[in-house]
Amino acid sequence: MKIWLSIAFSPPVVRRALKYAVIVGAVLIAINHGDVIARGDMTPLRWAKAALTVLVPYCVSTLSSVEAMRAASA
Repeated sequence: MKIWLSIAFSPPVVRRALKYAVIVGAVLIAINHGDVIARGDMTPLRWAKAALTVLVPYCVSTLSSVEAMRAASA
């Protein structure tokens, strides 16, 4: 677990995950909340859901990067 976390928090993995989170997260937020944002009707709950929407691609990118790096070194 210690090795997994050290890879997950390494700068290259974090940078890659942040890039994917911003790009994919923005697209998902536009799809899921775009109409509400355009109307100006975002509630705190919807903003929390939007934040979680960005967290999903970050986690997916991090998980896949760590597993790929571990597989390459095995």
